[in-house]
Amino acid sequence: MITVPVNLDKRSYSIYIGSGILNCLGDLIKGLNFGKKALLVSNPAVYQRYGEIVEKSLAGGGVEVIAGEIGDGEEYKTLDVAAGLYDLAFSCGLDRRCPVIALGGGVVGDLAGFIAATYMRGVPFIQVPTTLLAQVDSSVGGKVAVNHPRGKNIIGAFYQPALVLADLETLKTLPAAEIKSGLAEIIKYGVISDGGFFAWLEENLGQLLGLRAAAMEHAVETSCRIKAEVVEADETEQGLRAVLNLGHTVGHAVEALTGYKVFSHGEAVGMGMAVAARMALRMGMLPEKEAGRIISLIERAGLPAALPADFTPDEILEVMRRDKKSLEGRLTMVLPAAVGQVRIIADVTGETVKKTLETSI
Repeated sequence: MITVPVNLDKRSYSIYIGSGILNCLGDLIKGLNFGKKALLVSNPAVYQRYGEIVEKSLAGGGVEVIAGEIGDGEEYKTLDVAAGLYDLAFSCGLDRRCPVIALGGGVVGDLAGFIAATYMRGVPFIQVPTTLLAQVDSSVGGKVAVNHPRGKNIIGAFYQPALVLADLETLKTLPAAEIKSGLAEIIKYGVISDGGFFAWLEENLGQLLGLRAAAMEHAVETSCRIKAEVVEADETEQGLRAVLNLGHTVGHAVEALTGYKVFSHGEAVGMGMAVAARMALRMGMLPEKEAGRIISLIERAGLPAALPADFTPDEILEVMRRDKKSLEGRLTMVLPAAVGQVRIIADVTGETVKKTLETSI
């Protein structure tokens, strides 16, 4: 089992990565002085497959599990669903020492983390991500939120978990589309921070698509280490952490315009990264060869690099201006300057964005 530390003073925690480690959860929390009950948030499919393993492990650590199931999909990441889980926690007598445990993908983790951050003004939070995207991205760094009709993830907080446990065995049950979605975030880490890792991805993409254990372990560990370093330097996204948003401003716009039902988050981020590469090329920031490498790897991973033709550039631009990372209507974009290096560009003109979007459809 690999351990990746996230050093944030009193909010520090460890990410545990390995195969077949779900049954270690009970032992890992023994020394954390939690209460004797836990709210386990999951969806029916994940709970049916892994719930018993997790509950037995926690029982071995002296923790009684109260299971709270939610539906599968972004439409369940709402205040109404959270209210139902608050009711369950209250009725079962969970106090401020009792942890909330997320067993599932990004939706489960975001919602469970939001509940942990707000129930009784904050209770311990544990992430047990079961999708590749959640293991390398959403489970690490403390961003928790629910959606609102006006936008995705705009009601939330920064609330760090007490630990993250990523069991790579859970990836073997995922459909290929889920693996590809996670690969988008893995590619992102290579683009923003580590050209050597990006080159490794170019050479080993087939092994990752084939779920080869050693390759997947290296990719997940490296991704978590890169994200941990960024979070340690800028926990609440006041500056450097914004680099993690590469591809997300355009990606979130595509998700919003399609009602979060047509494209996975990873597919949307893949489109967004391709747009960012084209925009950086247009602005003279990125050599054509480097832009080509980024777009090529996105496409080789089975991700779309072109935007859907259903929407006009003006429609996409309008949603981008409403993004929570936009300040006073000004567009701030994370753009690659090289493979392994990005820059945060404030005040990107709407005309530049629009022209890039036109060439990306």
